[in-house]
Amino acid sequence: MGLTLLMSLLLCRSLAFTAPTKRFASTRSATAAVYSSSRLHSLPSLVVFDLDNTLWTPELYQLRKLARSNQYPVAHKDVKLFPAAKTIIQQIKNDREGRFAGIKFAVASRTKSVDWAHDLLDQFELRELFDYVEFFSGDKKQHFSNLKSASGVDYSEMIFFDDARDGRYGNCEPVSQLGVLSVHCPNGLYEEAIWTNALEHFKDWSSHKTPGTIIEWDNSVTTIKAADPNERHEGEVKYVNREKRFGFIQHGGRSTKDVFFHFSALPYGKDVDEGDELSFTISTDPRNGKDAAANIEISGEDADESNYVNMRVFSMNLPFAALLSNGYKTLETRNGTMFTPYPEGTKMLLHVGQRTYPDGNRHIDVMKSGDLNDDEIQALKSLPPGFTKGMAVAIVELGKTYETTLEQRCEPDFQRAVAAFGQDSGMRATEIKRVEYLKRGVKVSGQGGVFKAKVDRDAIPGGWLNDEDDSGDSQTSTNKKKGVYYSATF
Repeated sequence: MGLTLLMSLLLCRSLAFTAPTKRFASTRSATAAVYSSSRLHSLPSLVVFDLDNTLWTPELYQLRKLARSNQYPVAHKDVKLFPAAKTIIQQIKNDREGRFAGIKFAVASRTKSVDWAHDLLDQFELRELFDYVEFFSGDKKQHFSNLKSASGVDYSEMIFFDDARDGRYGNCEPVSQLGVLSVHCPNGLYEEAIWTNALEHFKDWSSHKTPGTIIEWDNSVTTIKAADPNERHEGEVKYVNREKRFGFIQHGGRSTKDVFFHFSALPYGKDVDEGDELSFTISTDPRNGKDAAANIEISGEDADESNYVNMRVFSMNLPFAALLSNGYKTLETRNGTMFTPYPEGTKMLLHVGQRTYPDGNRHIDVMKSGDLNDDEIQALKSLPPGFTKGMAVAIVELGKTYETTLEQRCEPDFQRAVAAFGQDSGMRATEIKRVEYLKRGVKVSGQGGVFKAKVDRDAIPGGWLNDEDDSGDSQTSTNKKKGVYYSATF
């Protein structure tokens, strides 16, 4: 009896100590599961790295010698991973089934050296690390639009590391506006703290997911105010592709990106050309994240336009601007393609630049070869009273533009028509079919290439805007004088 009682007591004591152990084990297991779940949700679902000056250095475009010799860069020699980038990559590889399980990784670069970038991924043995690869020049937001489509991950579940913050070539700011937490690392991933701090910030940021958030280089956090879709901007048409009906508007400072526009955003029945001034808002296409001009208005549309005309303008420096205006110079040569897009018969204004072209007076030797004396040469090099630098002084009609050989350019008549020796002339020649001084000089801000300016219609001599012959009081330079004018056709 005593032995039985003793055994019963010992059994009960054993059971009393065993039950709590099972309960505590279950509690620990549940805590671990909760911790694991919490940890998973505090990390991004997609981590995206830039390449140049973020994971590795230098930027690929800087390897010009290799490009010229058609050689590929060698990993660890020509291109090197940042020290911390190596550590971070190794952490990810070692813990892909643990801490980073379920997390996807991508690399996105606007590099033009696409083949090099792919080859370096293989050399650095990074190919297997990345689930997605986006290599093409253009808009970084298009990279992220593609990544979102391919991964199924929302922008708010992504984090992005890049060395370029804002401006024309910036990436962090526009990507952050999509709703991606962006990390600005201007010196690349040079220390591991950039990575660890960013993941900690993501944990806090994921509770509110405010678009436009950037983790700065000093670990501070900036929130970029979202662009007001109703804010109007002023800009100038920089480029037009009429065939595909789109163009780009230059606005803001030098660091501001040109904004795309489609002809469908123009006022009904209106057209624009390079140099036209526009007022517009900026909207973001939700399909690709790209910005585009909207609600476009053509500046000055409400004003009385009857007394003004938009004209194409090109600029030349003295003495050649005067030689052309006075009818001596009947060919203009350039190595570039400035006049190539314009058909025969195109009319433009001639603007006089602020400089005097330094040809060492070689044009005088060319002119003297045509038996002109010093007084005649000086008169042809001079502008009339009231016409000076910084003004549009004449209107010209272009003839054909064609390519020439050095042998052609060295012919005496050709040299006199250009007012330059053959070796000093450009390879593309444009005929000047006719030229006439404006009724008065018009102040115009000079620009490179062909640009547009609005000028008073009354300043244009008769017979130019409607292609009718004019018998008014303006004397055109097509009245040729012996020993001064030469044929422009060879």
